[in-house]
Amino acid sequence: MKYINRNIKTTINKAAKMFSAVLLTGARQVGKTTLLRHMISDIPYLTLDDPILLQNAIEEAGSFFKTTPPPVMVDEIQYAPNLFSYIKMFADESGKKGQFFLTGSQQFKMMKNVSESLAGRIGIINLLGLSLREIKENAFNESFVPTEEYFVKRKMSVNRLEYKEIWEIIHKGSMPALYVDELDWQMFYASYTKTYIERDVRELTQVGDELKFIKFMTAMASRTSQMLNLLSVANEVGISVPTAHRWLSILISSNIVYLLQPYYNNITKRAVKTPKLYFLDTGLAAYLTKWNTTEVLEAGAMAGAFFETFVVAEVLKSYYNAGVLEPSLYYYRDKDAREIDILIEQNGTLYPIEIKKTANPSKDHVKNFLVLEKIKEITVGTGGVICMYDKKVHISDKNVTIPLEWL
Repeated sequence: MKYINRNIKTTINKAAKMFSAVLLTGARQVGKTTLLRHMISDIPYLTLDDPILLQNAIEEAGSFFKTTPPPVMVDEIQYAPNLFSYIKMFADESGKKGQFFLTGSQQFKMMKNVSESLAGRIGIINLLGLSLREIKENAFNESFVPTEEYFVKRKMSVNRLEYKEIWEIIHKGSMPALYVDELDWQMFYASYTKTYIERDVRELTQVGDELKFIKFMTAMASRTSQMLNLLSVANEVGISVPTAHRWLSILISSNIVYLLQPYYNNITKRAVKTPKLYFLDTGLAAYLTKWNTTEVLEAGAMAGAFFETFVVAEVLKSYYNAGVLEPSLYYYRDKDAREIDILIEQNGTLYPIEIKKTANPSKDHVKNFLVLEKIKEITVGTGGVICMYDKKVHISDKNVTIPLEWL
């Protein structure tokens, strides 16, 4: 079977040298187990999907790691969070690094146990689906920021992308299985949705009507790249707002969606304080909203929203893969409807980014960046327009066109 190299492996190796345990989280099917088994094939592998092992982990947790002593890999650790206290005991007694490699599809159940049991002893890493760099077999692994230093490094390994290829990738999504095997796209995502609801959602919350949960997911997918409006979603699906909040937390914690927070401070009083919603896999969002072919998606009413969603996910992957678990990414919108799609904050400087699916970017696309100059106590860095234009050129003194493939 073809194996796709994952850029996050450098971060995993680094964490294994720093901590006794490494926890790799991420949505189902993004390649967590495949990646770890490829990297550390010489240590025992235990999966708590095995009902016998799971029973042993729950009922005989104290002897679980005596039967299979570390170093060891444990898959789907969220099913037996009671193991964390024994991992802590071993970490404290041995002091050895890189002894436990753990994976989990759910963060919500795990994180409390991790924070209570393994603070300072575990490196937490978040894996999303394939990045554009990984799809193109490009090992460049620096976080995206629109500085000249970044562009000089990135230029050395840029992969040319055709317009049609970009839309094929956006429609296909980022699940590794779709790039390794010739799978039917429709069948894959149908099975993915069913498995996700049956194995993760059902275990974590009492969803009385699974069809309504699918309708909820679909309503959220149809609003990707929009400001979050749970009242509207709740009314459309026929559920209460508290239920919508609870269901949204599940989608966030299982890495199905991401909320991009607004940028505001005490000075920017006219800035909105509502986050924007993004699906982290455009293929899943296309399946749910029934954009069933590349052509209809590219020509459809949601093409701009899907392009923006894809770009935000790619920027996020560049940070996660480089080991930045909580990147300082925001968006800006004020009560005059002036909006900046992404603000990257680094070392007290804000870097503004506009996202447009156009191949003809212009100065008009960066005009809203001027609003940042009026905010006291911040420094505005270089910025640009991430777009379909295939060259990096200046469109103003501080702003450039950023071809999608330069991410």
